[in-house]
Amino acid sequence: MSDHVNVVVYGSSGRMGQAVVRAILESDKTRLACALVRPGSGLADEPLDRVFGTLPRVVDFSTALDPDVPCDVLVDFSGPHAFDAALALAVERRAAFVSGTTGLREEQQTALERAAQTIPVLWAANFSLGVAMLLRAARRIGAALPDWDCEIVEMHHARKQDAPSGTALALGQAVAESRGMTLPECAVFARIDKTGPRHPGEIGFAALRGGDVAGEHTVLFSTAGERLEITHRAASRDIFARGALAAAIWIAGRPAGKYSIDEVLSPGTV
Repeated sequence: MSDHVNVVVYGSSGRMGQAVVRAILESDKTRLACALVRPGSGLADEPLDRVFGTLPRVVDFSTALDPDVPCDVLVDFSGPHAFDAALALAVERRAAFVSGTTGLREEQQTALERAAQTIPVLWAANFSLGVAMLLRAARRIGAALPDWDCEIVEMHHARKQDAPSGTALALGQAVAESRGMTLPECAVFARIDKTGPRHPGEIGFAALRGGDVAGEHTVLFSTAGERLEITHRAASRDIFARGALAAAIWIAGRPAGKYSIDEVLSPGTV
């Protein structure tokens, strides 16, 4: 492998894709090998200068990855509709696969597990170090206070496709597992037309959408007379892009297998 990690970004026309491209261009450890967009995109075959300003080298948005373009890691922020093609391309090129696409179906999660037998893969609902710590905290509090009610509230920008967010679901899963349950056993996603008291052990979710909020997540633990809240607020998508780039640098050249964001962003902490 060269001194620079060659990164292909799948979904470069989206907000997160463009944030990742920007992070790659600003890094001295990576090289943007290709910025992929969907066929028919208004950015197809356009120079990156159109979005990112004057660049020291000529790079175009592309709808396909040429066989002679080096690809150490494929970073995917495309969406569930394009995830299958992104993963298949990584497997075909024997490249490491880093994905932050949320809203995946069960069969797509299964495909990710299968791909990990031949290439290194890392999927995360959120690439923020702060969120990684929030997950740890939620897991520990859930285990320490098993009888407290738990609710999860998240807010994102008006254009977000999935609800609840993948991060909110990961937080709920962390609390559920800390209490010896699975999320499907205890998740409540809507209380419309439901009467009666809250059932013990439920984990409730509320999803708010509006404006340009990059991401906010709050885990609430409540009992008689007191309430504990832990919150993470993302000021911009750049924090997720930096995390995804750190994951790409870390995973390049590693053996096939499934890796976690914890291994990348916070080794040896807490």
